[in-house]
Amino acid sequence: MTDAQKTAEDSTLRTPGDATEDPRPAPVPLLEPREGIPPVTATDEDLAQVVAAFAAGSGPVAVDAERASGYRYGQRAYLIQLRREGAGSVLIDPVACPDLSALGEAIAGTEWVLHAATQDLPCLRDIGMVPASLFDTELAGRLAGFARVGLGAMVENVLGYALEKGHSAVDWSTRPLPEPWLRYAALDVELLVDLRDALEEELDRQGKLEWARQEFAAIAAAPPAPPRKDPWRRTSGMHKVRRRRQMAVVRELWTARDRVAQKRDVSPGKVLGDAAIVEAALNVPPNVHALASLSGFGHRMGRRQLEQWQAAIDRARALPESELPQPGQPLNGPPPPRAWADKDPAAAARLTAARAAVTALAEELHLPQENLITPDTVRRVCWEPPEPTPSAVAEALAGYGARPWQVELVTPLLVEALSTSSAG
Repeated sequence: MTDAQKTAEDSTLRTPGDATEDPRPAPVPLLEPREGIPPVTATDEDLAQVVAAFAAGSGPVAVDAERASGYRYGQRAYLIQLRREGAGSVLIDPVACPDLSALGEAIAGTEWVLHAATQDLPCLRDIGMVPASLFDTELAGRLAGFARVGLGAMVENVLGYALEKGHSAVDWSTRPLPEPWLRYAALDVELLVDLRDALEEELDRQGKLEWARQEFAAIAAAPPAPPRKDPWRRTSGMHKVRRRRQMAVVRELWTARDRVAQKRDVSPGKVLGDAAIVEAALNVPPNVHALASLSGFGHRMGRRQLEQWQAAIDRARALPESELPQPGQPLNGPPPPRAWADKDPAAAARLTAARAAVTALAEELHLPQENLITPDTVRRVCWEPPEPTPSAVAEALAGYGARPWQVELVTPLLVEALSTSSAG
């Protein structure tokens, strides 16, 4: 048993709905990794040693990745942290060692422990690391009913240690990485397996461990997400843009900005802000002089840059009506719930009843309702309802990707909601 496990054993785990004053002592600051800060693995020779050490280790593998969101283009990893019993902690530079498939294969047969796994799995997949099984400590915290599920909050509440929080949003593409950042990174995996063990015990105590296992298996088996359709529509402030010609300006500026950001390997927001794109779309300036007067295109922007953005605006201005984007995205599924009362009052009644039932059960089980069943699944079942029988509703839920534990719990609620609204 590690020191952290002893601390967890001695601590009173804060359970959902417990309004009493927390009797535990103040968290113990975790200042140094137990074996010190590991050197950064940046050569093939050192990587081979890491692979051998982790292959020979035992038990689950703690895995984390640091990206440079807000600084670099895309979501690639700039530091990989791992820890395993018998191998200790390692820090790997995936820029210097871009192919970690050998390491991925060496630990393929064991459980990977990640916090908020869906955030890290895409960048891990890009460097050849794909887990066959995993344990997500953030998702476990949600299922167990914790209100705060960030890694620092979970380590503090469950294990009684305080992690440093100061370097989460730094530019991890910096080279060389400063020692305080490396210490922070190593500490992120220091207690991850201990946290996993404590959460597994808590989930088992609550009768939710099988639910968690099904959720983890679904995450591990999920294919890579397809490219987002019309990503330019997610420009911040897009709700102000209502005319199709203005939408075309957003699309052209967004696309031009993305090309520049990718070429320069910088975050798109550092090339041109969303607010500037929306400002240009609302005004559709006819020339560079008019563009330069708009917010976001001020005196600091050079003539060449202004001409680049004006060219994108001119392309949008020149488009024929038939090539202008349509308002809103083509619907894949039900319309927004606010429109249901007018389009289909019976469906609106079904949704109201279903939402109330799901909310009540989620509160009873002390977990977020979106983890009990996704709101999109509830909407789809209520918009195009199956027969209000357990078998038909269960089949519909499974068809939308609900896990068996969700199907078992939610099917009776939806059968009743569909039956009641139909009878009404």
